[in-house]
Amino acid sequence: MKPVFKFLSKALVRGLLIVIPVYLAVLLLLKGMKSVGNLVRPFAQILPDWVPAEQFLSLLLVFAICAAIGASVGTRIGQRVRNRIERTVLERIPGYALFRSLTQQVAGQSRESTWKAALFQSDEGLLPAFIIEELDDGRYTVFVPSIPTPFAGAVYILDRQRVHPLDVPFTDAVKVVSRWGAGAKDLVAAMENVGKPVEQTPDR
Repeated sequence: MKPVFKFLSKALVRGLLIVIPVYLAVLLLLKGMKSVGNLVRPFAQILPDWVPAEQFLSLLLVFAICAAIGASVGTRIGQRVRNRIERTVLERIPGYALFRSLTQQVAGQSRESTWKAALFQSDEGLLPAFIIEELDDGRYTVFVPSIPTPFAGAVYILDRQRVHPLDVPFTDAVKVVSRWGAGAKDLVAAMENVGKPVEQTPDR
């Protein structure tokens, strides 16, 4: 019974991770098409009535806008505009900077130390965790995720003696959480290897 429950749980999590982003993307696409409907309506009236011209032209216009934004962001001017918008607007939204860093690390586009993988020494045992920041007095702000949802959990401010930073990729730690702890042995091994002297090959 346990293997069946484990299989169904993994299947459910994988399905949600696929369906939810697709669902949100479709909602945003439909919202965008509705917003530009008035702009394309005069052109749609030129085409025959049996052609869903307004929907088709709205879709093309939304795609064109997305492509234009994507192309402009790749330029120096576009990057400056994006950075200015982030500083003046987006970074004032609570949690935006942290979420941006998180998504960049998931995509492998960031070298920041935010969300560094770690193990938290609780009273019951070791827990997978992520170091959010280090305080001036040496303590850590630590996020302890809930199983199997990596992005929901609790935040603690802990003495550094109870936090064991790990030299493992961020995505590997996320996989351990989303897989109900499967692969945690690699995190424990990484913790045990920290501080061990590097073996040197004797000269011949």
